[in-house]
Amino acid sequence: MKIVLVIDQFDDANNGTTISARRFAKALKDHGNEVRVIAIGKPADYKYAVKQMKFLPVMEHLVTSQGMRLAIPNKHVFEKAAAWADVVHFMMPSPLAVTGLRHVEKLGIPHTAAFHCQPENITYTFHLGRSKRANDLLYSGFRDTFYNRFTHIHCPSNMITNQLRQHGYTAQLHVISNGISPQYFYGKLPKEDWMKGYFNVLMVGRYAGEKRQDVLIEACARSHHAKEIQVILAGKGPLEKKYRKLAEKLQNPIVMQFYEPERLIDILHMADLYVHTSDAEIEAMSCMEAFACGLVPIIAESSRSATPQFALDGRSLFPAGDSAALAAQIDWWIEHPEERKTMELRYAEHAKQYAMEESIKKTEEMFRMAIAEQGAARKAVHP
Repeated sequence: MKIVLVIDQFDDANNGTTISARRFAKALKDHGNEVRVIAIGKPADYKYAVKQMKFLPVMEHLVTSQGMRLAIPNKHVFEKAAAWADVVHFMMPSPLAVTGLRHVEKLGIPHTAAFHCQPENITYTFHLGRSKRANDLLYSGFRDTFYNRFTHIHCPSNMITNQLRQHGYTAQLHVISNGISPQYFYGKLPKEDWMKGYFNVLMVGRYAGEKRQDVLIEACARSHHAKEIQVILAGKGPLEKKYRKLAEKLQNPIVMQFYEPERLIDILHMADLYVHTSDAEIEAMSCMEAFACGLVPIIAESSRSATPQFALDGRSLFPAGDSAALAAQIDWWIEHPEERKTMELRYAEHAKQYAMEESIKKTEEMFRMAIAEQGAARKAVHP
C-alpha cells in the first residue's frame, strides 16, 4: 500500500507520539509498503513539507517544552499527497489534521485515525488534569471536530477504547498496541562508572504533570534504602526545574537527561528497577520497552492509565500518587534480588506478545478495510 502519515513533527524524536510514528513508518516499510509523511521541516523523498506554526512567546514555550511543534495546514500539500496515496492516516487531532481531513474527504481518499493524544496530556499542563469536566470537554471536542468523521480509529489500549465508547465515538475502534520494536530485548550490561555502587531506579517520560515523577522522587527519599538509590529520570519537559529542586532531598544526586533511543537501550540494560508513576497514560511504550529489556516495573494503578494491564502481580503495582506505598514496593524489590532476577525473565517473555510485527499486521488490516469501504462507496455513487 501507499500510506501517508499526517503528523506535525516527524524528524525530531523528542516526544512519545513522534517516536512511535517513526518506528511505525519504518515497520510499515519493512512490510513492503511505501510510506510518506506530511510534517514540518525540509522537503524530502519521504516527506511533504509544511511550515511550522508560530505562537506568542509564552504559548510557544508551552508547546515546545512538551517536545511538540505544530504545523500550518496547506491545501496544496494535501492534494499532492492524496493524489499519491492509497490511504491517509492521521496521528493526532491538530489543526494540520483537522484541515487536512476536509481536503481528503472532498477528494474521496480512504482515511483512518489514531488516538494518541489523551485529554489529560493537555489538561495537566493547565493544572486541570483531575477535572472531569475539563477532560470531558476535550473528549467531546476531539469527537465532534475530528474523530466522528472517521469509520476506523486505532486505539493503543482497551482503556482508551472504553473511554472513547463512553464519550460517544462512533467509529470502529481497533485495539492495537503501538508495538515493541525488535531492538528492545532482554539483556544485561556491566554498569558504567556513574551507575556503579547504586541501586539504579529508572523512569522514562516527559517531565509533565500527568507523569508524576514527583511521586518517584518522594518515594526514593523516604525509602529504607535511600542511601543506596540513584534516581534516573530519562526525558525532558517543563517541570525540570521543579523536579531538580524537589530532588535535593534525595541522598544521592538525581540524573535527569534526555537520551536518544540507542543510548537509552544501554541504560535499560544497566538499570536495576523501572518505575512508572503516571496518572494518565494511553499505553506507555517506555514501560513496555523497559520490561522487554529485562527490568521489573512498578506501575501506578490509575483508572486513567492503561499501564497497569502489564503488571504480572501486585508487587508491580502501587496506588497512584501514594509515595509511601511506592517506597515500600521499591524496598521489597531491593531486598529480594533473586526474586527480581526471576521476574525479569518473566517480564521479558511477557513483552513478546506486544511485538511490533503483530501490531503492523493488524494496522494493515485496518487500512485495507478503509480502502475497501471507500471503493464500495465509489461504486455505489458511480455503478
